[in-house]
Amino acid sequence: MTDQNEKRDAAIKRVEAKRAFRFHLALYGAVNLLLIAIWAITGAGYFWPIWPILGWGIGIAFHYWAVYRQKPITEDEIRQEMDRGG
Repeated sequence: MTDQNEKRDAAIKRVEAKRAFRFHLALYGAVNLLLIAIWAITGAGYFWPIWPILGWGIGIAFHYWAVYRQKPITEDEIRQEMDRGG
């Protein structure tokens, strides 16, 4: 495989990861709005939607980090790991 093909494949994976994150974020927003609507319709007492909002929000934060902040694996890291034999 050529260097250009490898770069293209890596770019495709990044685009797919970004699309998946945006879908996950939209789903998070829609489901939590639905939960808040159910809470409001059923009497708006104790704000129980906070628990899925916070729990799922932690997952969203990790997903964001993995897609937008995590550095790609370098050849140096691969070589070091191979040298360790692990």
